Amino acid sequence: MKLTLATHPILAAWMLSLTATAANDSDSPTLPLSTDSAFNFQLLITLGDAITGGADIGPVLGAAKNIIPGDFSSFSEQFYALANDTKAQAADPENAYDGINVRETWFSASQYFRRADILLHNDWDNPLLTSLWAEQTAAFDAAIAALPIPGQRVRFPATKGSFTIDAIWYAASASPDAKLPTLVIGNGFDAAQEDSYHYFVASALARGWNCITYEGPGQPTIRREQELGFIPDWENVVTPVVDYVLSEKANVVDENRLALVGNSFGGYLAARAVAFESRISAAVLVDGVWDLYAGYSAQLTPDIRAIYEAGNYSQFDQELLSLRAAGKLSSDAAWGVDYGLWAFNTHSPSDFFDQTKKYQLESVVSQINVPVFVGSAQFENIFPGQPQQVKDALGDKATLYLFNGTAGYHCQTAAGQEMTRAVFAWLNKTL
Repeated sequence: MKLTLATHPILAAWMLSLTATAANDSDSPTLPLSTDSAFNFQLLITLGDAITGGADIGPVLGAAKNIIPGDFSSFSEQFYALANDTKAQAADPENAYDGINVRETWFSASQYFRRADILLHNDWDNPLLTSLWAEQTAAFDAAIAALPIPGQRVRFPATKGSFTIDAIWYAASASPDAKLPTLVIGNGFDAAQEDSYHYFVASALARGWNCITYEGPGQPTIRREQELGFIPDWENVVTPVVDYVLSEKANVVDENRLALVGNSFGGYLAARAVAFESRISAAVLVDGVWDLYAGYSAQLTPDIRAIYEAGNYSQFDQELLSLRAAGKLSSDAAWGVDYGLWAFNTHSPSDFFDQTKKYQLESVVSQINVPVFVGSAQFENIFPGQPQQVKDALGDKATLYLFNGTAGYHCQTAAGQEMTRAVFAWLNKTL
């Protein structure tokens, strides 16, 4: 039987699991910035970074006013224009009279270039995927060069696997022997390590923590430069980062206060890594992820899921990709299809689902032997209930923290102050 939107309307929304979306207007704890939930969430991400100099509120709202809901090109074009305007301001010699001017303008330009990129992954050959990323990287590098202690971009090979890790080191002190607590920070499905600066690094530096952010296979820079999709054995990404920190930065790192942070899908990746990496002192999962396949496949109707689980992969792939090509998916679903296939480096939705089955914590959770902060969000729509599963499996080793109300979106988007207050209070108590 041929499946259609008429017979299976939930098919158009099943990929909601692949993106953090806003709640329905009636349930939303915040004023929606777009009638399109996917666009609303991206705008919340952008505004949330304003507290760390990564955006300016008025210009973002101005762009939002001119974005056509559901029109990916419109979203990209508005942020591309804003990025270029902000870049011109950053490049103006009069802007460079102090470091604050320089870094905030370049941080904002970098952010806007990233937003211009985020919805363009349907066409892997789109030259903007390369050019926008080069722009965001250059802008970000100009910003971190203007920090009181400049950030240092570093690359080093993985010890297992043929890939190179891209990382950025941030020192909290200029002292050559400060011995400070240190965060190792990783994102997940779609966010870049440049986003990690605004999510965690700025708050950590203000509290006297060194930081290193990193990207591995599947994440934005590595996916582009090395054409590698995600890998489940994430310890092969994190362990080389820890090696680097404890060797190259040994004089300024307190090895007894080395915490690993995983954001979004990174909540699984970090948990997996700490099961194998004994030098980590504590782990922070924002939010907790137990089983990737369970989270993603739960968005399917029983009939659609049965087609996949019966092994009818061609039918499954053809129907979904046909709906995407015809423009019959919601923005959430369309973006989820586009970005999921790109990040996992496959053109087959069924292959993507096959890959997600390799990302489950149950088989390794007993090997986690450090304190763990498990974030949970009131409006979590990707992995509802999974933070509790992580907490239950870890028992007394884990602290479950529920973020409610306006901090209740996936990963506390646009409530960064509340999120980092909770995380650093726990780290201070734990370490």
